[in-house]
Amino acid sequence: MRSRPIGFLLATAAGAVLALGGSSASATSASPGTAKSPATTASGGVGTADACYTWSGTLREGSSGEAVRQLQIRVAGYPGTGNQIAIDGAFGPATKAAVTRFQAAYGLAADGIAGPATFSKIYQLQKNDCTPANFTYAELNRCNSDWSGGKVSAATARANALVTMWKLQAMRHAMGDRPITVNGGFRSVSCNSAVGGAANSRHMYGHAADLGAGSQGFCALAQAARNHGFTEILGPGYPGHNDHTHVAGGSGRFWSAPSCGI
Repeated sequence: MRSRPIGFLLATAAGAVLALGGSSASATSASPGTAKSPATTASGGVGTADACYTWSGTLREGSSGEAVRQLQIRVAGYPGTGNQIAIDGAFGPATKAAVTRFQAAYGLAADGIAGPATFSKIYQLQKNDCTPANFTYAELNRCNSDWSGGKVSAATARANALVTMWKLQAMRHAMGDRPITVNGGFRSVSCNSAVGGAANSRHMYGHAADLGAGSQGFCALAQAARNHGFTEILGPGYPGHNDHTHVAGGSGRFWSAPSCGI
């Protein structure tokens, strides 16, 4: 895949380490890497621990901190057409709008306030390694096993890939929950060179994924990606992209899939 040289948004290295929330509760018993429901209390409410990350209290506009940053990762695929939310731990208007869209997408009360119902849905969607239900780190890295050798640290590349997966999860849900085929994602500099990638390809930052046609087709994927936080979309009609749809996050915007009306 060849992509234009552009700037990029670096996720913090701390994003690669997702701490367990809650100091006294144990994690759920679901097997690692599998989707699960959250722990529940005797009264049927959401319990105090999740094997990936646990929120306590309610988050709303004006909230800040790690809990907000973790929420932003999960709603990164709901920024509105052509937009991208910052993963910065500050719950501003853009985060509220993304939470509202997430809630509406799953039939929740869409008020932009993240409370038990919102977190319960997220717990159902995320696996114990914090990836979303339908995507894996292995899909997003067919280059090496340790995420090293790119344009950013291994921790940052992996953290960026996690955000990409949550965007893809949102896109998948919007497209009727039909599987999305991921042919590749992160590349080290050497892997990128081996496939003839651009010198500043977003693949080397962990932001990008190349998608197979699947049941949707390349154009439908490219068109849907506009609504889910992808600032770079390259597809049929763009040189070298007639056999896949490339999507990526990062700063700036470059969409080009002429055969798809983009």
